[in-house]
Amino acid sequence: MSAGSSRGCVVWLTGRPSSGKSTLARRLLEELRVRERPACVLDGDAVRMVLIPSPGYDDAARDAFYATLANLAALLAGQGLVVLVPATAHRRSYRERARDVAPRFIEVHVDTPIEEAARRDSKGLYAAARSGQVRDLPGADVAYEPPELADVRVSGGKDPEAVEQILALTG
Repeated sequence: MSAGSSRGCVVWLTGRPSSGKSTLARRLLEELRVRERPACVLDGDAVRMVLIPSPGYDDAARDAFYATLANLAALLAGQGLVVLVPATAHRRSYRERARDVAPRFIEVHVDTPIEEAARRDSKGLYAAARSGQVRDLPGADVAYEPPELADVRVSGGKDPEAVEQILALTG
């Protein structure tokens, strides 16, 4: 393994929808670029939009989607990139599988209270779940399994101390 690839890792940012995962990933990417570290973001929503066929939201489809996302992240990390993955991955098993395939894995729990996540939900998912228009929303009508031992726990996506703590772990 080359020196560059040994620095690659997967930073999985998990939390309820609208918890601040993508906001934190963007801040981390900016800092990594300033530090001249090769990095990319594999945002769960963005990856869903480009996969063919488009993945669904039932249990089997979610399982396949998170396996694909974990494998893509591991592939890129193996080439020396810091791969930031803001994706709900509401089951611990999804994140454990990602941990198992990654060369190095850092789990970040973006722990935002559901009331706050619903308040700032720009997609209207929580309101749609309350009205019955959306089903199986993690954190609303499907259980979200928080990490038992996250490497970093963040309250929302704008914590500057958390950014530094995560960057230190990427080595």
